[in-house]
Order: sequence, then structure tokens, then C-alpha cells
Amino acid sequence: MKRSSMRSMVLAGVLMAAPVFLKADVPASERESANLAHKVRHELVLLPFYSVFDNLAFEIDGGKVTLLGQVTRPTLRTDSERIVKRIEGVTSVENRIEVLPVSTFDDRIRLGVYRAVYGQGALFRYHLVPLAPIRIGVKNGDVTLEGVVASEMDRNLANIAANGVFGVFKVTNNLKVSKA
Repeated sequence: MKRSSMRSMVLAGVLMAAPVFLKADVPASERESANLAHKVRHELVLLPFYSVFDNLAFEIDGGKVTLLGQVTRPTLRTDSERIVKRIEGVTSVENRIEVLPVSTFDDRIRLGVYRAVYGQGALFRYHLVPLAPIRIGVKNGDVTLEGVVASEMDRNLANIAANGVFGVFKVTNNLKVSKA
């Protein structure tokens, strides 16, 4: 068989059975890390009181999980650490989650940014997703947008909407554009 036709058969086989082929080809340590990351993410998003105004992230190094982000409730910070410690495969947890200051000024801005961003016609579809992909953080009048959007236009619209809210001092737009 010619080399080029053999390569075509292999590529066709890879495309038809990509999930199985790729999973078998990944080293066991990477599979375990990916599995652990999936479990940690799953547990974090199921936390009660986790809202669009909280941004939880994490890093995994072996069995050590470092929790990152900002939350509006101190109980969410402690609950996230407690729940992650219980996950099988986690050896230690470092909690670097910041609790945002209590402020009626920031609360008004949070609500205003939420209405401005998710009220945009083009961005309303993100509100329909069970876990809103655009996270809104507010600290002392400074707004941070985190998450993933479908296009650069959506990223810019969210930025413009957040900047238009009364009382906002500055907007940091950390929204990433999905490659899919």
C-alpha cells in the first residue's frame, strides 16, 4: 500500500474515533489531572449561592488544588475550600479566593452592570445558559468581566455596556473569545 493512502486511512480512522483514540493516547497522569479538574469544577458550580457576581477558578498541580477568584459572600469562600477538600484525589487545598467588600455602592453597580450586559439584545442569549458565562465582579466601583463569549463583537458589547453604568470607575474586560 502506498504511504499516502495509508496516511489517509489513518486520518480517517482518527476523525471517526477521535474521542477513543485521543483518550487512549493521553498519558495516565494527564487523564487523572483532567478528571480531577472536571470533579473540582463540577463541585464548585454546584455550590449554593454561587452567582453571576462570583468568579471561581482553580489550578491543579498533582493533587494540590489552588482556589482563585473573587466572591461576594465569605461563606462561599469557606464552602468552596471545604467541598474541594472532600474530592477523591485532592491532597491539599490552598484557598486564595478574595472576598469582595460589602458595599451598597458596589451592589448597585453589580445590578446595573448585570442589567446593562444581559439586557443587550445581542448578549441576552448568554443569560439563557444555566451558568451565565459572563461573570461580573465589582470592587470599589471597578468592574471586572470574566468568562467566555462567542465573538469579539460580544466581548466589545459587554465592555461598552459595563462602561455605560453610572458609578463605574473602570472596566477590566477579561472576557475570552471562544475558538469553537
